[in-house]
Amino acid sequence: MFVRVKKSGNNQYLQIVENRREQGKTKQRVISTIGRLERLQAKGDIETLVRSLSRFSEKVLMVLSGQSDPHTRAVKIGPTLIFERLWEQTGIKRILQGLLCDRKFQFNLERAVFLTVLHRLFISGSDRYCDEWRRDYRINGTEELSLHHLYRAMAFLGEELNDQKAALPFSPRRIKDIIEEDLFRERRHLFSNLELVFFDTTSIYFEGNGGETIGRRGHSKDHRPDLKQMVVGVILDNNGCPLCCEMWPGNTTDIKTLVPVVKRMKKRFGIDRVIIVADRGMISKEVLSWLEKQDNNLEYILGARMRQVVEIKRDVLSHGGRYQEVYPEGITNKAPAPLKVKEVPVNGQRYIVCLNTKQARKDAADRAAILEALQQRLEQQGAKSLVGNKGYRKYLKLAKGSVSINPDKVKYEERFDGKWVLRTNTTLSSRDVALKYKELWQVEHIFRDMKSLMDTRPVFHQRDDTITGHVFCSFLALVLLKELKKRLSEAGYDFEWRKIRQDLKALQEIVIAEKEQQLVVRTECQGVSGKVFKAVRVALPPTIRTL
Repeated sequence: MFVRVKKSGNNQYLQIVENRREQGKTKQRVISTIGRLERLQAKGDIETLVRSLSRFSEKVLMVLSGQSDPHTRAVKIGPTLIFERLWEQTGIKRILQGLLCDRKFQFNLERAVFLTVLHRLFISGSDRYCDEWRRDYRINGTEELSLHHLYRAMAFLGEELNDQKAALPFSPRRIKDIIEEDLFRERRHLFSNLELVFFDTTSIYFEGNGGETIGRRGHSKDHRPDLKQMVVGVILDNNGCPLCCEMWPGNTTDIKTLVPVVKRMKKRFGIDRVIIVADRGMISKEVLSWLEKQDNNLEYILGARMRQVVEIKRDVLSHGGRYQEVYPEGITNKAPAPLKVKEVPVNGQRYIVCLNTKQARKDAADRAAILEALQQRLEQQGAKSLVGNKGYRKYLKLAKGSVSINPDKVKYEERFDGKWVLRTNTTLSSRDVALKYKELWQVEHIFRDMKSLMDTRPVFHQRDDTITGHVFCSFLALVLLKELKKRLSEAGYDFEWRKIRQDLKALQEIVIAEKEQQLVVRTECQGVSGKVFKAVRVALPPTIRTL
């Protein structure tokens, strides 16, 4: 049954018509002629009729401008739909609920932890801001949560255990350790034993006191020796999956922590082999000599300082040889900007030169823009205006009475475009060395965001247990993000997290409520979000539904 317009001479009539089949053929029958179209429109009778009919439909809600007062609300649903599924399938939800069986919390603590982890994935901000942020998202089970519930959830995750036999002198065992060990057992069927892990550390400083014991002054990687800090160690298995995170006071050096932390990991997870992976900030003569001691039995992959190490500038970067394109598991040679690597042995040391062609083009474009601006400044303002600018100064050639751009320095800088150099004593292939080091970038991204969180909320977390719980939520966010990347890789996709995050947030539901009727309209999938849903095997809600 439908409505049609029937012309008769110069007039148009609105009719209600039905289709019916007679002897295998479709025929139309006019049920009623309502009237002349222009007269109905002039009187507003069409809107009145449609509104009247809508009362008898469960799936139709008409909002007519000027004649109704509907209530509308839009909520983001993409993030929850994807990460709720991963939260369940990784076993985190089940593990938390199991730990809470004998606890008498008067609120849903598992939902509070999920809310905090989801917030950590999608935006930087304090737990106080998380309580406000959830207003714009549909997250089932969080409607009754308040800010103090989030604080209590953090305290639960960081709560010290009664049994401290396997604790470190600077790091007691907490509930978060049980969760990590249970998560390991959840996926243990994927491999018979754990032969290889990667270990890296980062520091997080506090504007406030930094807890009772965990906040201490030490060597600051953030160049803030005036502030207290903590040190966080992240351990990944040979598949790049996060195993656990260790936390200790900020005055504990990386070298002092390695041996006890490694021994503790071996006991907790049965690890046979450990490889230390660290960025350029960790490499020094003292660290290298300690790592290479035979009695430590440790292997390493370290980022090297290309511009500061003479051996690298002189011998490694100038070494000939072809680059080899490498791809993560599941990614084919259709990748637009594959990573390229080549191995360079120098003086008994093993170096891996890595080249990102996309980054190389960006570096070249950035330098061209700097040189263009530099030339204009020289012509218009003279050399005095450039003395204090480091970005300009490294390209200048100084002579008596003149300053000009030095082409030799420009050519020197071109050698570093899109490159980084790794030093390793492992027997891993060049491909595996480069890709495993690249895995650490994802860790750095999560914890870089976490650093900004810690800066904005020292007033809200002043105890060791709540600080530990807050940091552990960032670790759980890393677990979910890695699981998502794994699903996408298995489906043949390689999307940037920035793009995924943006497109998932664009998926919304608009709730339109008028009197006793509520209609929910889902927006279309934008960008890569449809492929993300497909990879995680989550069905999209209907485009239109009623509540």
